[in-house]
Amino acid sequence: MKRLLKVLAVLAALLMLAFVVFRTPDTNVAEMRAKYGGESSQFVEIGDGTIVHLRDEGPRDGMPIILLHGSNADLHTWEPWVEGLRDDYRVIRFDQVGHGLTGAAPDGDYSTDAFVADIDEVADALGLERFILGGNSMGGSHTVAYAMQHSDRLAGIVLVDAGGADIPKVGGGNIGFSIARTPVLNLLMKHITPRSLVKQSLEQSVTNQAIVTEEAVDRYWEMLRYPGNREATIARFSRGWAGFDAQDVSVISVPALIIWGTEDALIPVEAGRWYDQQLPNSTLVEYPGIGHLPQEEAPAKSLADLNQWLLKLASIPPQP
Repeated sequence: MKRLLKVLAVLAALLMLAFVVFRTPDTNVAEMRAKYGGESSQFVEIGDGTIVHLRDEGPRDGMPIILLHGSNADLHTWEPWVEGLRDDYRVIRFDQVGHGLTGAAPDGDYSTDAFVADIDEVADALGLERFILGGNSMGGSHTVAYAMQHSDRLAGIVLVDAGGADIPKVGGGNIGFSIARTPVLNLLMKHITPRSLVKQSLEQSVTNQAIVTEEAVDRYWEMLRYPGNREATIARFSRGWAGFDAQDVSVISVPALIIWGTEDALIPVEAGRWYDQQLPNSTLVEYPGIGHLPQEEAPAKSLADLNQWLLKLASIPPQP
């Protein structure tokens, strides 16, 4: 019995030592704001006391376009598009709660309805009456959910490898997301998040490995460790997710541009085709050889297709 207790004590000591050695603490708020805030950054308070990090660029009288990033990304994912749009359009992007420099939701609510409410409150805070809404991955599913509830405020939607399609779960997945949804392992992730894990997760998400730069990996890793973001990730993935009902999606009548990488291992191109079938006024563009982030992996091509669609959209009279 004494020997067993000694063994258990040694194991406990080793585990404690491993925790101390491998623990990755939260990043510092002031340092992260200085590093990733940028001159164009704003920190805007919305309804429930959330302070949202956003950037609002381009002419004030231009058509507003709000862009929503994907899970565990941040507003920087849209940089290639913003550079090509801000001369003609008012381009707004923000870190959704539990991400980037916005950080955790004060009330801990990471439901889809809460994300939809945040979009509405950001639009209100910026004085937007009507705008285009676009999103990648999780941001795409939030775009669809918003369009179901507030289509009267939308001139159009843009779905980039969007979540939410009601299709069978296929594809290779992502190690980081797998850990986030696995009980016990995800609790360890709150304290131990190796940079190598973040790098591998990003590499699995894209086909164009050129975008997996040291700078990009650092940003994903540091933003994930922004205070509250790891807990928010676990909370979101613990909720589970069910696809949208096809009938609910089919009532979204605003023009929709659907952009998809055919090699997306997270959300397969079949999801984009599902959206194209349900949405009555959609245009689908597929990119062979591209993965989950077309806005970064194929910036010139995706931006050209977006601009072409925007020009057609401008010629369509607003719906009553």
